[in-house]
Amino acid sequence: MELGDLGCADDLEAQAADVRLDVAVDQAQVTAAHTSCSTAMANVHNSRWDQWLSTLPEDRQGTAATLRDRFAELGVDAPEEWAQSEVDEDVPQLARLLILRRLWAEGVNGWERPGAIENIPAARRLLEAGANRADLITAMRAAAFEAISTTVDILQSDLHDPDHTTHPGWSLQETTHNGRPTGRRIDGLQEDLRGTDPSGHEADDLWS
Repeated sequence: MELGDLGCADDLEAQAADVRLDVAVDQAQVTAAHTSCSTAMANVHNSRWDQWLSTLPEDRQGTAATLRDRFAELGVDAPEEWAQSEVDEDVPQLARLLILRRLWAEGVNGWERPGAIENIPAARRLLEAGANRADLITAMRAAAFEAISTTVDILQSDLHDPDHTTHPGWSLQETTHNGRPTGRRIDGLQEDLRGTDPSGHEADDLWS
């Protein structure tokens, strides 16, 4: 290798180092911007929450704060908004969230548990024939999601068979922890079914 080649190599290495430095700086700036934005949004939420909370009677302030803390424990985005909706609009948001979480955990993501698909003879035969296990799990989860989505639609429809107008209807109701009806109807599950996907993918990964 000629000395000139060594000089060129040194120059390239220096340029590469500069590029890596620029990228690192850019990434740090992006991270800082995201952090700053998140902090600003949190401050806005807290300010609005405090203002709204101050307008409530003292007993309802305690109820609202307990709800907010419960939603935060469950890891939802903007727990203040969920709590405010329940208090202001008398919507059983906590019951809605708990139902949706169980539908995901047991109905959709239950197929990811070890041995779950092997318990289905048809799926087991496909595995034995060389099918990809991850693809089978995704297919089962997608089918479960569609079944849950259809069931939720039917439960929320409040409509019996249109050809038999004398048939009874139905509704989903909230109860206390010991099973006593609160009188509040649980609606709109379909609206938040995708949004409560614990993976954050909003079920999009089921169709990829």
